[in-house]
Amino acid sequence: MIFTMLLMDRPGTADLRVQVRPEHRAYLAKMADRMAFAGPLTSEDGKTTLGSLIAIDFPSRADLDAWLSDEPYTKAGVYEKPVIHVFNNMWQQKVGFPPAPQ
Repeated sequence: MIFTMLLMDRPGTADLRVQVRPEHRAYLAKMADRMAFAGPLTSEDGKTTLGSLIAIDFPSRADLDAWLSDEPYTKAGVYEKPVIHVFNNMWQQKVGFPPAPQ
C-alpha cells in the first residue's frame, strides 16, 4: 500500500535540515525500490524549503510508523506532526516520473 507523507518543517529548522540532509538521503536510498516519489516542498521561489512530500509502499501503517520514527529528520526534530494518507495512483505519470508498470 502506498502511503503519502506530508512532512512540514518546524519553524527555525533550516540549518538543522541542511546538517542532517546526508543522513536523511541515505535513509531514503534504502527504500528506493519501494519509493513512488520523494522530494522537498519549497516556497514559490523554489529555493526556500518548507518540508517534504514522500510516497513509499509499506505493508502496513505500523511499518510506516516504525520507519518514520527512525527517519533522520524526524529524530532530529526537523518535522512537525506528519499528515499521512494512503495513495491510490489512478493516473499514469507523464512528466517527471518513469512510466507506471503495466
